[in-house]
Amino acid sequence: MLEGKLVSLKLVEKEDVPLIADWLSNPEVFGEYQPLVQASKTELEKSFGAENKHEEKDFLIQKKDGTRIGLIIHFYVLHVAVGIAPLEIGYFLLPSERGKGYGSEAIAVMVDYLFLSKDTTRIQAATDTRNLASQRALEKTGFKKEGTLRKYIFLRGELRDVFLYSILREEWKEPRILTKR
Repeated sequence: MLEGKLVSLKLVEKEDVPLIADWLSNPEVFGEYQPLVQASKTELEKSFGAENKHEEKDFLIQKKDGTRIGLIIHFYVLHVAVGIAPLEIGYFLLPSERGKGYGSEAIAVMVDYLFLSKDTTRIQAATDTRNLASQRALEKTGFKKEGTLRKYIFLRGELRDVFLYSILREEWKEPRILTKR
């Protein structure tokens, strides 16, 4: 488990799949900036142990009392033609837990973990251009906006633009949370 001051990140285990299936099937939980995903518990359980070519890892975001309030993931974005595979993160919080600093801290904990455990020069995240809260959380944790990916994702019946953010190892410099006590 990765510990922050406000939240902990716990690797998703098979017994967490029913909760995640419930979240995925509820459009209110994912909010207006995430794709509408419908997946049954059975489908998620099958994919849970499947081969993972993007090396995706899913973590529950938990408050210190153990309340599960969201999900943060990391995965490699494979760019075969140019031979690079940058790490990307994605995340969401339950609507009732947004705006309380939990998302920013979860991102900071994940960034610390990835730079401490992976040989990577950058971590990136994409966010809908209208998702101001996500943009603030990324900027608060040191991410820089790189540009706009036009008509990048089909979301809620329309093609939408996203901003691409990244943080480079040299911008990160040192752990902000994981090794601080």
